[in-house]
Amino acid sequence: MKREQFESRKRMLYEFICDEMYVPMKIKEIAIMLRVSKEQRSELQEVLDALVEEGKIELTKKGKYIKATERYSVGIYTGNNRGFGFVTIEGDPEDIFIPEENTNGAMHMDTVQVQISRNKTGKRREGTIVKVVAHGLSEIVGTYQASKNFGFVIPDNQKLAQDIFIPQGRSMGAVSGHKVVVEITDYGKNGKKKPEGKVVEIIGHINDPGTDIMSIVRGYDLPVEFSEKIMKQVQNVAKEVSTADMAGRMDIRDWQMVTIDGEEAKDLDDAVSLTMEGDNYKLGVHIADVTNYVQEHSALDVEALDRGTSVYLVDRVIPMLPHALSNGICSLNAGENRLALSCIMTIDPKGHVIDHKIAETVIKVDRRMSYTSVKKILEDHDEKEIEEYEELVPMFERMKELAAILRKKRMSRGSIDFDFPETKIILDEKGKPVDIKPYERNVATKIIEDFMLIANETVAQDYFWQEIPFVYRTHENPDEEKIHKLATLINNFGYTLHIAQDEVHPKELQKLLMKIDGTDEEALISRLTLRSMKQAKYTTDNTGHFGLATSYYCHFTSPIRRYPDLQIHRIIKESLRGKMNAKRIAHYEKILPEVAKHSSEMERRADEAERETDKLKKAEYMQEHLGEVFEGVISSVTNWGLYVELPNTIEGLVHITALDDDYYHYQEDTYELIGEANNRHYKLGQKVFVKAAGVDMMLRTIDFVLADPDEDAGQ
Repeated sequence: MKREQFESRKRMLYEFICDEMYVPMKIKEIAIMLRVSKEQRSELQEVLDALVEEGKIELTKKGKYIKATERYSVGIYTGNNRGFGFVTIEGDPEDIFIPEENTNGAMHMDTVQVQISRNKTGKRREGTIVKVVAHGLSEIVGTYQASKNFGFVIPDNQKLAQDIFIPQGRSMGAVSGHKVVVEITDYGKNGKKKPEGKVVEIIGHINDPGTDIMSIVRGYDLPVEFSEKIMKQVQNVAKEVSTADMAGRMDIRDWQMVTIDGEEAKDLDDAVSLTMEGDNYKLGVHIADVTNYVQEHSALDVEALDRGTSVYLVDRVIPMLPHALSNGICSLNAGENRLALSCIMTIDPKGHVIDHKIAETVIKVDRRMSYTSVKKILEDHDEKEIEEYEELVPMFERMKELAAILRKKRMSRGSIDFDFPETKIILDEKGKPVDIKPYERNVATKIIEDFMLIANETVAQDYFWQEIPFVYRTHENPDEEKIHKLATLINNFGYTLHIAQDEVHPKELQKLLMKIDGTDEEALISRLTLRSMKQAKYTTDNTGHFGLATSYYCHFTSPIRRYPDLQIHRIIKESLRGKMNAKRIAHYEKILPEVAKHSSEMERRADEAERETDKLKKAEYMQEHLGEVFEGVISSVTNWGLYVELPNTIEGLVHITALDDDYYHYQEDTYELIGEANNRHYKLGQKVFVKAAGVDMMLRTIDFVLADPDEDAGQ
């Protein structure tokens, strides 16, 4: 039976059993009702077994099939290294807490059937895992430890509570301290028998340069290499732009245009141009036409969809497309003919887009600019830099002017602008962190940011009103409870948040960020505000973008590094060429929900991997600064201690047991620790001096203790 046919029969059978007219039946009775022949009975049994396995139906003791009772639900189990876990059920906003004794041998990422009890742990519902429907992990990355006649692997993933037993002869010759990939051969039973596996790859020794990052790469199952088939395909398509390639396109090679990127950027996928038409600005955002080289259903396209996004780790980039494309023919290199998809907008002096055109174009970039150079021209008024780019300076001045107009208009509607410094971790040739520097936004980064935002909005609005299938970038309103929690937190600093009918308007959050601009607590409150919001995602329904306070938004500007951009470029081109007929519309209606869902998942995976590599290198950096004293700010207060953030964004924990001058109580409503005898208060935003006391490289955590401010500060 084909997969599609099997899934179709499963749906039909499930609907039959869920029908209100259905009474419990044995397989023989179901076969008669559905007119299934004796020859097809084994196929019917296979489908019924699958539904039972998934927890959608149940088999009674009398051998009759019924719809699964309401007390059972199916979800994904998220483990914790302390033994307990949580089950997330699709469509249910609240997780179910699973105590350690009720996990029934489930491992992190398993699909499980859970029985929800009436008990609650705090505010959470509690449950028992009845059975594991499907295992989510088949391979695990960890550190090998040898014993006399066997070995075991301690998983890197802290959500896995158990070590993996490695029988004799299945270690591939790994020695203690090797980072390895283990294939699980036996998942154990009910938590009583340990999971068992075999080593299938030795990444390297824990002390070897690069092994730490590569372990994270393998742990998140990030694909690194491209297959030979894909690289051959790249060689065939990555050729110079020919006259035939340019046919039928709008030729704007004579337009003055530049790319503006970081000094180290190699994949230059967006160029900008700006001229005046009377009092109006004519802004062009020109994006590399990647779809010209990545055809739908080709090996390249399948691989790009699978990856979903490029991943930017502390020491490397794992690209969505091979460098031969992203740094070659799809990079808008100065002086080269390049194919692009352009969004050309006419914008009035108040920032309204009064006209626009989306077109397939041929472009030729005049100069490759860096953010630093443009900043020197516009902010520092550097004479040498102005002379070097003399012919472009008037355009840069106009760009600064237009970006300010667009930003003001965005702010007036309530768009939230998070302006806290990001950090750049500087590594030496062996991968050791030697410095952590803030990466500040400047006039040039803001110009590009504002121009990309208006292009993304314009394209999304155009295609929304065309009523054809599309992929939008959406951002839901914040969770009511989190916003009330934020209001309480910022009250500690003397700020208030106006919440109307349990909802907050983005303008209120924007006002808050404007009030804290330039204050000591700016970075902290910005992060707390960001944490209170939901994550943006890709969807086929246009539900608007809360953070940007806009009804229309999509990702159009980075098809080299994000699959949704590549996907909508394909839709736009088919639409421009008049090929968006009923058949193609049906095609996109079918594939886009999965594209949006998968792309969102791959984005989450990339974000998590990036965070883990940053945490790793920050912990490694602090290992070299143990005993040093730093000034920081309390960034979080919990019943187990205080988290303190340093100016370079490194965060560590002052454990409650390290507060040994008194017995401290956690005040949940005000998020502070209060000394029982001395009445000392520790609360959010408070400046403190801390000493780096310890680092756990396995957990990637940093321990601080409170220090005397008279001691020498390390920063």
